Amino acid sequence: MQLPRDPSNVSHALVAAFPTRLARDVQSVLAVMPEARLAPMMPFEVEVQGETVAIPSRIYNEEPGADLERPLAGGTQQVILHCLYSRHSDGRVRQRHLEQIVASGEPWVVPFVVQLAGEYVLEILEAIGRGLPELAVPGSAQRRLYGEFIARNPAFFARTERRVVSYWSGYYRWKYGAFGTYPGCVLLETFRAAVVEQVGAQWPRHTPRPAGGRG
Repeated sequence: MQLPRDPSNVSHALVAAFPTRLARDVQSVLAVMPEARLAPMMPFEVEVQGETVAIPSRIYNEEPGADLERPLAGGTQQVILHCLYSRHSDGRVRQRHLEQIVASGEPWVVPFVVQLAGEYVLEILEAIGRGLPELAVPGSAQRRLYGEFIARNPAFFARTERRVVSYWSGYYRWKYGAFGTYPGCVLLETFRAAVVEQVGAQWPRHTPRPAGGRG
């Protein structure tokens, strides 16, 4: 399902993907993005530090050229641009922009990364794993960041788990006979360890249990 193709609706939909304090920065980013041929796909809602944001499932804007990006002020606007294009309809575009944000410590970047963990492009799953090396380290900043987000969004994480299983079964079971060896499962287990550390208790599981695993 897509939003009506009205410029004001499209702008509102993309501004709503970020905390309200970033609205002006988002508008600056939208000003350099080429007009889309199609409206954004219907968004999914998550909570980021007590505020609900609505992130589009897909956008269809072409990437801006370097000359258009140049006016963007500072790192925040660049990160917003990369977040939006991590929702692009082209998987190669999603991966290219994900790689620019995956290591970010901003809480509002986290849902863009976790959503991609539940998608089907294997190279994107591998890029997330490379970009979050500290996620498996107890007490690390990355572990706290992702653990807090998942604790606030249990239904979203459960949906992500089910999607990972579905894509493994439909696309990659021939390559990874055991779910536990699939990169998407490896990511889910590190996310799970992060939220278990955050809440100090076991977390509901919606995936096959990895061989020899607990929890």
